[in-house]
Amino acid sequence: MILREDVEKRELEILDERACKSVYSRGRQYPEEKDVVRTDFQRDRDRIIHSKAFRRLMHKTQVFLAPEGDHFRTRLTHTLEVSQIARTIARALNYNEDLTEAIALGHDLGHTPFGHNGEDVLNRIHPGGFSHNVQSLRVVDVLEDNRHRQGQGMNLTMEVRDGIVNHTGPDIPFTLEGQIVHLADRIAYINHDIDDALRSGVISFDDLPRASIELFGRSHRNRINALVMDTIRNSDGKDQICQSPEFREEMNDLRRFMFERVYQSPIVKRDEDLAKVETVIAALYEYYSEDIDRLPSDLREIAERDGVREAAKDYVAGMTDRFALTKYDELFVPIGWK
Repeated sequence: MILREDVEKRELEILDERACKSVYSRGRQYPEEKDVVRTDFQRDRDRIIHSKAFRRLMHKTQVFLAPEGDHFRTRLTHTLEVSQIARTIARALNYNEDLTEAIALGHDLGHTPFGHNGEDVLNRIHPGGFSHNVQSLRVVDVLEDNRHRQGQGMNLTMEVRDGIVNHTGPDIPFTLEGQIVHLADRIAYINHDIDDALRSGVISFDDLPRASIELFGRSHRNRINALVMDTIRNSDGKDQICQSPEFREEMNDLRRFMFERVYQSPIVKRDEDLAKVETVIAALYEYYSEDIDRLPSDLREIAERDGVREAAKDYVAGMTDRFALTKYDELFVPIGWK
């Protein structure tokens, strides 16, 4: 039998000196007894996978609203692709793969229905604004609770919490594993969004920037491999996760192309669809903000403590696309006589 102490000892012996070892974790907000066979980072990963918020990612938009094809990415498939890319980089650099995986699996738990469009609406109408990375931290700290840890959320380690909240934005994660996820997120979404945009016909292969294709490769597989290998080569032996200047600049150019031609494309984000998203999100948010008794029982406790608007934001942000549409229909669309 391999016990937790054996795994922790193995980490100390095998992992790179820069890697974050579970035995040296900064700990949890609330002290817990150690597990017999799993390290703290392995437990964090398992808690995230078994959470309701993780399961809901299956029905949340990545880029394309309510796609009819079965092969378009969702927020869940994006999360799994980020995890795969991040684990590959962590393994090659001999960093902590369990920590990397836990951060990757939890990084988007706070995303709204209807992708970044839903996030933009909540950011405009909720006092103090809204950002999905901050909400992801709130999910693991507050909203995902159970009878064993009442009032303590998932009670994840500081390393995982830091990696989740800083997977995007100006602040850099304090672990190299968190920095890996920060970059893997970009590598994943730029490339799989190209794949989905090509499949949908929003862009053609000839539209892609020639310099990017020449540097990264012609296929989805080749582009990801090139970006991953460049990250590994340029991060090896360093105190930060980084790309070569050439790859970083070209990936930023490719990202700008995607914003212009896909993310902000009038074909993908038609004005009438954006208006409908705003109508649904705003109506639900205002409805649940008006009366605490309209909220589910578990969120009423949060409303009493943090305010009804905060709880309404939590409820709406946690909805899947189809649940949000169903609730909107129930609340605001007249039902005829039968």
